[in-house]
Amino acid sequence: MLFKQQAWLRQKLLVLGSLAVGSLLYLVARVGSLDRLQPICPIEGRFGGARSQAEFPLRALQFKRGLLHEFRKGNSSKEQIHLHDLVQQLPKAIIIGVRKGGTRALLEMLNLHPAVVKASQEIHFFDNDENYAKGIEWYRKKMPFSYPQQITIEKSPAYFITEEVPERIYKMNSSIKLLIIVREPTTRAISDYTQVLEGKERKNKTYYKFEKLAIDSNTCEVNTKYKAVRTSIYTKHLERWLKYFPIEQFHIVDGDRLITEPLPELQLVEKFLNLPPRISQYNLYFNATRGFYCLRFNIIFNKCLAGSKGRIHPEVDPSVITKLRKFFHPFNQKFYQITGRTLNWP
Repeated sequence: MLFKQQAWLRQKLLVLGSLAVGSLLYLVARVGSLDRLQPICPIEGRFGGARSQAEFPLRALQFKRGLLHEFRKGNSSKEQIHLHDLVQQLPKAIIIGVRKGGTRALLEMLNLHPAVVKASQEIHFFDNDENYAKGIEWYRKKMPFSYPQQITIEKSPAYFITEEVPERIYKMNSSIKLLIIVREPTTRAISDYTQVLEGKERKNKTYYKFEKLAIDSNTCEVNTKYKAVRTSIYTKHLERWLKYFPIEQFHIVDGDRLITEPLPELQLVEKFLNLPPRISQYNLYFNATRGFYCLRFNIIFNKCLAGSKGRIHPEVDPSVITKLRKFFHPFNQKFYQITGRTLNWP
């Protein structure tokens, strides 16, 4: 009897030991190789005046990402949140547009930086009168939990083209950083059309061809009443924003380059946001099946954008493409002049 009890006890200890070793190995892997390469992440303040020169261990920030997911689901008490010094902050930077320019890709890629925390959904606070009437505290509560030294970023591409938005954002924070990601205007317009077309087809609805929408059949000129065309006249929208914000508070991201060569674009954004450089080539890998870059947070966690990204565009009459590019050309030149950034658009 004693022998059986001893054997049972040894078996229990062996199981418990295996569980402990397995848990330890998981925790070691979870922090990822970035901890070994970049042990310290200094956060230098430039938003809203002076900021303490805080330093976060990357391990703590990556552990934080797991905590934030639980807090966001409501699985933690106010005491637990307070224990970790987590707060819901108003954004210090906003990706204001442009629709179909790559706003989601930009947001997800910036979230690779340990000092950046993103709002998962488009809030549509400043462009939606009903939401805006709910007040700034409603908006704040839509933000993710973060450490005070981190930067919260949200993206709502409708902000760029909605007339009321610049003034509303200015009233919230006149020194906020504004990110605009743009693509070649004709390509962006076709991408815009493609997304709407897919939605119509999903509902078994018919839809006009792109050529019929983009070109006025009466005048044979570009139809500026078509929203996809109007959105691509970037300079017209930017001029409205410049009534409230100086050009120094904007950063233009090349959406076409972000697809083919994302790292240089992300490094420019890090510099604009006054963040220490932390995103590296390690964090970005090309997925040949998907046809674009995916994200690597550490040796355990990888992420690709949703399957709806990178839709195949329908064929468009080359003469229509030529007409649109000729139409957009003077607006593009003015956009380059205002922003100080020349892009390789035809």
